[in-house]
Amino acid sequence: MLQLSKRLLAVADLAGNAEVLADVGTDHGYIPVYLLSSGKIQKAVAMDINLGPLRRAKQNINQYGMEGKIETRRSDGLSSLLPGEADTIVIAGMGGKLMMRILSQGEQAARTAKKLVLQPQSELYAFRSFLLERGYGIVAEDMVYEDGKYYSMMAVEYSIDADGYCRQPESTEISLKYGPLLIRQRHPVLHQYLQYQKKQKEKILECLASYARQDVSQRNVQIEQELMEIEDLLKMWKEQEI
Repeated sequence: MLQLSKRLLAVADLAGNAEVLADVGTDHGYIPVYLLSSGKIQKAVAMDINLGPLRRAKQNINQYGMEGKIETRRSDGLSSLLPGEADTIVIAGMGGKLMMRILSQGEQAARTAKKLVLQPQSELYAFRSFLLERGYGIVAEDMVYEDGKYYSMMAVEYSIDADGYCRQPESTEISLKYGPLLIRQRHPVLHQYLQYQKKQKEKILECLASYARQDVSQRNVQIEQELMEIEDLLKMWKEQEI
């Protein structure tokens, strides 16, 4: 069976079982090939805006004998996916801003899927805020550390209540920064990430303290606030150990 990187394996695990999976920005087509060979999906559409990745995906699809079950399709985001065509959509390995554009422009296809599995590489606070504003509730989260980088991924569902609000109980600023379910689960990789961030913030404060002739008070207040948030979160792990 195809071996996935730690990041892609976490994304695939969140995708789980599906009738039809759409993989946006498929690159080598690893996720649909892996899920199909695992028996977790029945069919897939592997999509990418560039021809090079689609060729690589086709090679892998052919290598594993899945030509009849995985269709490759050139697509700018979700533009080539019909509403309701896929019950699970995966978008992984892109910047948060690009993913927000893809979800906005492909809103009909995105909202008709039962589940979206999303792994933004940046702008996590803005991205989670965007999801909440657009009616997507986070139903599962994971986080991995691989090759010196931290990766967060989430499964979301479009869920609007009778009043037109998204059913997402935890929508504080801190939860949007670090992940509501990662915090609730006391995720070990989030704990590692917070410890790393704590050290980084402390180093920044040390550097700012040396700028005696410059007005860095505003920046200093910002970093102190961020450090306080991180320390408050880290207390939860300590309380769990007691």
